[in-house]
Formats: sequence, structure tokens, C-alpha cells
Amino acid sequence: MRKKIVAGNWKMNKNLQEGIELAKELNTVLSADRPNCDVVICTPFIHLASVAPLLDASVIGLGAENCADKASGAYTGEVSAEMVKSTGAQYVILGHSERRSYYHETPEILKEKIKLALANNLKVIFCIGEVLEEREAGKQNEVVKGQLEGSLFDLSAEQFSQIILAYEPVWAIGTGKTATAEQAEEMHAYIRGVIAEKFGADAAENVSILYGGSCKPSNAKELFAKPDVDGGLIGGAALKAADFKGIIDAWK
Repeated sequence: MRKKIVAGNWKMNKNLQEGIELAKELNTVLSADRPNCDVVICTPFIHLASVAPLLDASVIGLGAENCADKASGAYTGEVSAEMVKSTGAQYVILGHSERRSYYHETPEILKEKIKLALANNLKVIFCIGEVLEEREAGKQNEVVKGQLEGSLFDLSAEQFSQIILAYEPVWAIGTGKTATAEQAEEMHAYIRGVIAEKFGADAAENVSILYGGSCKPSNAKELFAKPDVDGGLIGGAALKAADFKGIIDAWK
């Protein structure tokens, strides 16, 4: 059985004190009413070491939003996978559309990040997805397949088992446009097919594919009911405990 997962991506929000308060609140709320899925919060680097001891690891996992493509050295301002792991984090988000777009992260850079994350026993939440122009041109499958091939296809099946995929229809994030549950399912099923071709049917059946396009308490149940949607990578709604729990409760 592949895992059902709801992961929160805080992005560049919450100062340290606010982050600690939100983590404490989530830990209290979810310990009292235990979720029916795996829950992960991915926070800015500055929060990780402070938040890790506050979380019951059997209830909430902890992840970073990125890591460097180098192991160590003279890379001012960068944070390595080993550093992330040393805080107590177990996950890292890589390939987010914002990293690809604003910081020009290429498939080759992401390939290095993935290798280093896996070498440090971090589970990778790897993001893929097309922008509006690509969707309107009917190129979404081609784009997503290229992103998978470009960064993941050098992995062994054993390494791939540590990957969680997150499909982000970039055109449906903060644009007023929304992907329907059917569009999400169609793409998730396609992604699973690409994985089956490369890594085999078992790998495709076991990989969790999260939906990352404006998932909210109001639409989570409909999305999660789809057979190939295994949860969500949540942005804005992850910044309020009640909203985040509303999405988590869609699995109940």
C-alpha cells in the first residue's frame, strides 16, 4: 500500500517565533486527533533545528524546502543535505516550480541535489509540472516526462523508492485558474505510467504522487478520492493549523 501524505510547504513565511508556535499548535492538534495519513511540514532552514524537538515524529515529519547541490565547501549562503539531516529533518522538497523559475534550477542541478539528499537518508519530495503556455499548447505530458527523465532516471529502483512525487500544475497556482480533480487524476495516472515504464510496475504502484495545485479544505476530499492522487503538497493553507488540519481530515 502506498502512503497517503499531506505535506505543508511554508515557503518564505513565518519568522522563527511564529514558526515554533505553528509547529507546537499542529503537534498538539494532531496528537489529540491523530491523522489517517502521513503528515510532513517543510519549513525554512532557520526553523528546522528549533522545530524538530517539538514534534512527535510518529505524528508529524519534518522537512526542508531545498538543499544545495554541493556536499560542503566555499558556497556562502548554501545549506547542504547533510546540514538538513543534522537538524532532525527527514524530508526535503526539490524541484519546486519556484526554484526552477526564480532561481534557474536545471534538471542537472536537481539531479545532484537528489543524489546528495538520498546519500544523507533524506526522503525527497520531487516537484514536477507545466506552466500555462505549456498546458495551452498541449505539451503538459511531454514537459512532465522530461522533468522526470532529466533528474530521476539515473536512480536505481532502490533509490527511487525514497522519492515522493508532487505534481504542480503551475498554471493553477495563484492565477485564479483551477485544475479539476479529473485533470489532476489524468496527469497523476500519466506520471505513474511513465514511472512504470522506467522502474517497473511495483515502483509505479508504490510511489506516492501528491497534488500541489491550490489544494484547500474545500476541494481536498474530491481530489483525494481520485485513485492516483495520494495526498497534497500544500502551500498557503499550510500556514494556518485549522486549514491544514481541514485538508488532513479529508483522509478520514
